[in-house]
Amino acid sequence: MTYIKLVLTAFFWGGTFIAGKGLANHIDPYSAAFFRFLIASLFLIFLTFRMEGGLPRIGIRQGVNVLLLGMTGVFSYNVLFFTGLSFINANRASLIIATNPIFISLFSALIFKESLTPLKITGLCLSVAGAMVIISNGNPALILESGLGRGEAAIFGCVLSWVAYSLLGKPLMKDLSPMASVCYSSIAGTVLLFFPALAHNIFSNAPGYTLGQWGSLFYLGFFGTVLGFFWYYQAILEIGPMKAGVFINFVPVSAIILAWLILGETLTPASLTGGILVISGVYLTNAGETIKKLILGKKD
Repeated sequence: MTYIKLVLTAFFWGGTFIAGKGLANHIDPYSAAFFRFLIASLFLIFLTFRMEGGLPRIGIRQGVNVLLLGMTGVFSYNVLFFTGLSFINANRASLIIATNPIFISLFSALIFKESLTPLKITGLCLSVAGAMVIISNGNPALILESGLGRGEAAIFGCVLSWVAYSLLGKPLMKDLSPMASVCYSSIAGTVLLFFPALAHNIFSNAPGYTLGQWGSLFYLGFFGTVLGFFWYYQAILEIGPMKAGVFINFVPVSAIILAWLILGETLTPASLTGGILVISGVYLTNAGETIKKLILGKKD
């Protein structure tokens, strides 16, 4: 069941790009992000109370960390996510965001002095090269000449937001469980999103949302956020972070398949080439230590 849940989690996370694309051109980013995390927060509070007996008390230092998590992983990530999807295809966005583990590894090495093995460095180079190919549509020189497009820049901003969220979450989870950390950051992000959403007339616009748009918001809040994270953290506890992390590679694959089936998007040669490089790089980075042990084992 653990592996089935991981496959479904990758599928759910891939589906967030399709749901997000469907909302991006109809609902402003702040309102879409607010409703996504309002739904998510309600379920996360319920789960946290059921699993841990309630939300633990936090001090001022932890409160500041929670606020920063809400600003990075919820507020900025989701505003940029919906903004980017209003300009570029869901499959391209998913391949750019697939570089997340690479940049987390790089900044972890720089900030927390975690080791970068030759395999990890190789994976980093492959994924960055792949991202450049995807972002530039096969011509990286264009980035130097004209810069990033608005959609690509927004989605790459998602990557940086998630890197910041991941690195800020590391010290917080020394004091709080992953479930409590995610719950608190979701609540903080929802509160932060409320005010710009209010400025975008959220209450007067919401009654005009279609049933399909509400369905997409529920999908993003429950399946893409609550159930996905819950099952992923369960898997980490049962089989370890390395084995669970490998399944992240299936997220862009599921996004590409769903974008083709539901949105009718086609995969360009540049995106296909870049995607292969990104996924290969992520795999080498995540599984680097395992591969190293296998090679050393064979030598022995």
